[in-house]
Amino acid sequence: MSAERLPHEKGFHVSWDQIHRDARALAWRLDGKGPGEGGAWKAVVGITRGGLVPAMIVSRELDIRVVDTISVKSYHSGGGAQDQRREAQVVKAPQADLMGDGSGILIVDDLVDSGRTLELIRSLYPKAHCATVYAKPHGKPQVDTYVTEVSQDTWIFFPWDMALQYVQPFRGTD
Repeated sequence: MSAERLPHEKGFHVSWDQIHRDARALAWRLDGKGPGEGGAWKAVVGITRGGLVPAMIVSRELDIRVVDTISVKSYHSGGGAQDQRREAQVVKAPQADLMGDGSGILIVDDLVDSGRTLELIRSLYPKAHCATVYAKPHGKPQVDTYVTEVSQDTWIFFPWDMALQYVQPFRGTD
């Protein structure tokens, strides 16, 4: 057996049920922690695209009716390899009069990896609270609240990127 792992051996497959449970767990951690009266949050801002599902679940669980989005692009379409990364840039900003310096705003994403996206968002909205469902070690310092830490070399397969189909066993045959 090779000391190197096959790509799917460091994969973490997340089902729709799992992302729902984990996003609800994130909401429970955030409940009552906002700066408003009774710990209320002013709004939820989901980072597109991966943060939209957890942002919707968090907003539902915490009964936050104001929901907006921010779109940040930091990878070439070829993927996330180190040599393919470029500076993060905001492609679509949330409503300016809502955001201010970020006070009372809950920014939600599915995963923090390198931390570059959240670093940019924090520079724009320094008082916002950044929350992710999953966190990798390099990006963890940019997150205020998260649910599960995974290793830096783990690739998370989210349900919106997957299809149900037969898969050959990776060791041996049927």
